[in-house]
Amino acid sequence: MATSRMRAAPPARMRSPLGRAVGLGSAKEGVGHWIAQRVTALALVPLCLWFVAAVIQLAGADYDTMQDWVGRPLPATVLVLLLIATFYHAALGLQVVIEDYVHGELARLGLVISARLACIALAVAGVVAVLTLALGAAD
Repeated sequence: MATSRMRAAPPARMRSPLGRAVGLGSAKEGVGHWIAQRVTALALVPLCLWFVAAVIQLAGADYDTMQDWVGRPLPATVLVLLLIATFYHAALGLQVVIEDYVHGELARLGLVISARLACIALAVAGVVAVLTLALGAAD
């Protein structure tokens, strides 16, 4: 016995476009990915401007001057933040491009993992280089 509360869904032709679209697609992590990409882009604006200004100011500096500059806490910290934000933003962007243009599931997964690992490796190498220069271990 069917009650008035339990109705069958109307045929697809009678549903609105929104009604037909609800429940389609994953929509579970896309918003978080989109927000993370926008936040990193926003963070990269002042970090890149600071970096360009610093490079202009240090143009023609010798190794010791550069090491003294990177050895200060603020430049070392901002350089590390710049590296992390840059490679995280790059990994997010590469993932979107790969997911949009690579059609094979296995190829897509392999490329996303490879891109993510490459970004992590480059970020770690950059942070190690900054810390090596800042702590004077390269002397």
